[in-house]
Amino acid sequence: MRAARLLAAASLAMVASPAAQALDLTEVWRGAALHDPEFAAARAAHEAGMSRRTQAGALWRPSVQLEGGVARASSESSARGAAFSAPGLGSTGGVGFDTSVTQGTGSRIALAVRQPLVSRERDAQSRQLEIAADMSELEWLDAQQALMLRSAERYFDVALAAEQLRLVTRQQAAVDQAWVEARDRFRIGDRPVTDTHEAAARAASLRSRRLAADTDLELKHVALSDLTGLRTVDTPLYLPAAAPRSDDVGALADWLAHVSQRNPGLRMAEARLRAAEQEQRKTSTALSPSLDLVAQIGRERVSGSGDFGAASNTSSNRAIGVQLTVPLYTGGWRSARQTEARALVAKAHADLERARQQVALQTRSAWLDLAVGSSQESALAAAAVASLARLDATRVGRRAGDRTTQQLLDAENDAAAAEFALLEARVHLLTNRLRLAALGGQLDDTSLSRLDAALRAGQ
Repeated sequence: MRAARLLAAASLAMVASPAAQALDLTEVWRGAALHDPEFAAARAAHEAGMSRRTQAGALWRPSVQLEGGVARASSESSARGAAFSAPGLGSTGGVGFDTSVTQGTGSRIALAVRQPLVSRERDAQSRQLEIAADMSELEWLDAQQALMLRSAERYFDVALAAEQLRLVTRQQAAVDQAWVEARDRFRIGDRPVTDTHEAAARAASLRSRRLAADTDLELKHVALSDLTGLRTVDTPLYLPAAAPRSDDVGALADWLAHVSQRNPGLRMAEARLRAAEQEQRKTSTALSPSLDLVAQIGRERVSGSGDFGAASNTSSNRAIGVQLTVPLYTGGWRSARQTEARALVAKAHADLERARQQVALQTRSAWLDLAVGSSQESALAAAAVASLARLDATRVGRRAGDRTTQQLLDAENDAAAAEFALLEARVHLLTNRLRLAALGGQLDDTSLSRLDAALRAGQ
């Protein structure tokens, strides 16, 4: 019972400040969402990707083009056997007309409207843009989940590093006390000099470990601050006081089925396959005609002087109708594109199958860690209780002369190691639960809020 009380007291010491002042995972995630450059790049990529839906729709809308130009121009025209008539002059045949403009000024203006009606290539391109927009949504979801996982990992890195420093500091204080006691008892002849040397060596080793733990904690604080933009040096963080329940994880078969449908990485691989199939569809036949509705109005004018004096030629045109385009020969380009597209479809199939295998393996790993994690945590908790009981008994035995200083130092080290191993196991279970949720596309603010509530309840 005494050892259990000691373990409970050690767990309560994880948070030195009131819970209301502690930084939780949700705050860390929100800070990272505003500060992390990688996430900012993902946000910009998502905004760019969403414009592809507009591009897909625009492919089937009318296009309006205005053309105009001015140039140095010459124009020669000759007509023979023309008929001529004019009011009051009668009519005559065999008339010739000649015009000449040399080194004149030419101007042109035209307005053209084109409405696509039928086009296999344009249809495939439109679908590719829609697929690209869907992929942008999936990439954005994946980026959010990745940042949540990264935030949780860095959060617990700092919390564990702080706990490691606390345990080493506590151990160092106990060893320093044992060193002083061994030295005093050696002076009065109650202990051999080896006790003093052992305690001194262990104290020096712990001072080195404490410096290393302090440096490690500082670096992890910097990493968390770089991610979130938050100052965390003087802010307490939560650590789990108990392992999360493993009885609500669900069956592995259910998770595998869910992940195969909802995993963002798999859905992106499926989207890449669909995009490759549309690329193949663009060149799937040798003759792939396109039909457009075309309307145009234009005016051309050339003015200047020529062989017959000052002259000006002006022509206007208006037209509306349909235009059929059929590629007959492309120099082998179209068949080469078709070969390339078929190979890329085969590659996308293989990439999708590989992604399915990898995600299934990751899901099994995370699920098995959670399924057996509770039993492992129980074993580590029992080991921590036993280590504290052994430490308590060794202290009493040393005072009575039944235990040596070396045995006390070993018991101190084992108790600290067992306590830290228990915390690491609990953190590992929590991060695996988040990782499993991310594999199923379910990691969101609600997941972090539930975890925060569980951490606060355990303090």
